[in-house]
Amino acid sequence: MAALEPRDADVAPTPEQTRTPRTADRTAPPFDGVRDPGSGTETEEPPGGSGEQDPRAGVLSRAYRALSIGIVSVVLLIAFEATAVGTAMPVAARELDGVSLYAFAFSGYFTTSLLGMVLSGQWADRQGPLGPLATGISAFGAGLLLSGTAGSMWVFIAGRAVQGLGGGLVIVALYVLVGRAYPERLRPSIMAAFAASWVVPSVVGPLAAGTVTERLGWRWVFLGIPVLVLLPMALALPQIRRRASGPPEHHGEGAPAEPGRAARRLRLAFGISLGAGLVQYAAQDLSWWSVLPGAAGAVLLVPAVRGLLPRGTYRAARGLPSVVLLRGVAAGSFIAAESFIPLMLVTQRGLSPTMAGVSLALGGGTWALGSFVQSRPRVEPYRERLIAFGMLLVAAAIATAPTVLLDAVPVWIIAVAWGFGCFGMGLVISSTSVLLLRLSTPREAGSNSAALQISDGLSNVVLLAAGGAAFAALGGGAVGGTHEVTSAASASHPGAFLVVFVPMAVVALAGAWIAGRLRVAESAGGPGTGSAAAG
Repeated sequence: MAALEPRDADVAPTPEQTRTPRTADRTAPPFDGVRDPGSGTETEEPPGGSGEQDPRAGVLSRAYRALSIGIVSVVLLIAFEATAVGTAMPVAARELDGVSLYAFAFSGYFTTSLLGMVLSGQWADRQGPLGPLATGISAFGAGLLLSGTAGSMWVFIAGRAVQGLGGGLVIVALYVLVGRAYPERLRPSIMAAFAASWVVPSVVGPLAAGTVTERLGWRWVFLGIPVLVLLPMALALPQIRRRASGPPEHHGEGAPAEPGRAARRLRLAFGISLGAGLVQYAAQDLSWWSVLPGAAGAVLLVPAVRGLLPRGTYRAARGLPSVVLLRGVAAGSFIAAESFIPLMLVTQRGLSPTMAGVSLALGGGTWALGSFVQSRPRVEPYRERLIAFGMLLVAAAIATAPTVLLDAVPVWIIAVAWGFGCFGMGLVISSTSVLLLRLSTPREAGSNSAALQISDGLSNVVLLAAGGAAFAALGGGAVGGTHEVTSAASASHPGAFLVVFVPMAVVALAGAWIAGRLRVAESAGGPGTGSAAAG
């Protein structure tokens, strides 16, 4: 597929990009120099031996097996926790006399995770991903233990906040680790494995958590997971230390960020966390008083977002800015729409909550399938077209959802439409991760990965809050920051659902246009095309 010419003046090539052909991006992991005694010169020998030079080696080949199994197992356990906690949370809130604080148990996690993402990006850019990954998993486990042993709701919420900080550290560190430890040809495959690791937890997690909660108590849902993380980390830790430890100078050119810039990004991180928390609070309390925290949150968010996302993100500048923007557009529109589907099926079509949830179960498998398709080497030349196709599927799925408001439309249409939508999301989410690492130099991988995750998480809050406000204004219920929807009445006005799904479909359709701005010209398309810091 021919490269598109750049149309934005702020996309300029670096000296390395002007002298290096595009095919140079397809490199093996950074090697430690080993002296060749026969020639007296430095040669590059892979740390894992000749197996890493085999172009046919996969993520489960001998050279990568321990690392791949270890980090995918960590993602699997985090995914299980994410899907299981929602089942145990209502029981925990009731037993701790904290139902009125229920939403804060979720918003506390999200708010601190944004802070953790920025911290992890800076830390990984300076010293490599090993430190933030180990610290993040430790904090994640400590938060689970604190919540599982809590005697009051506020202690429980504190545990969730600690857990969120750890989760933010882990997710960005994993992206940097993939960029450091795997050659570019294997990154789509490991991203597909990350997506596939959510399939089983999304189906089994709620059922297992419900069984544990009923038979052993809700505390064991939180207390059991930290122990399970130890084995995969022990398996992966030696490989992480060997392949991805140390500052980025060992893995590529560039100097670490200036101390002043790091301090500024830290202030912006606190601003985006506090701003997101205030916006969530305003969305949960739809009254005139909620305008004040909502406005204060917006005042904090605007400069923080401009400072933490790549310059040109808001106007879809070609290359990295569009990759980051597209991630937010895709995730925010999809999650905001999906949050209302169970409520619509229960209140408008009379389905039980269980059957409403089952209608979305197909999506886990098709999401993994889409991620697998994008990982195939033969589709690599068409990645941008594949992303555009994925966004069209997402937009079509969201637009199809409200058709079940008509009694003549069978309910199973939702399951089919959402299966196609999740397939599109599998294409888009994994591909944006791959493109981000391709467009990032080693010293920017952490900051850029943090920007991608911030765009993802923050768009969820903003679009869900906007959709929830419109939904409530037209006779629906209120939407909290938990991605859960509650109804004030046994049935909501059908028009309330239309003002959610139609705008979200338009947002997703805009994502198909943004997909056309992901590729930059040969002279400006290498790593480093953009930066997560606007200033």
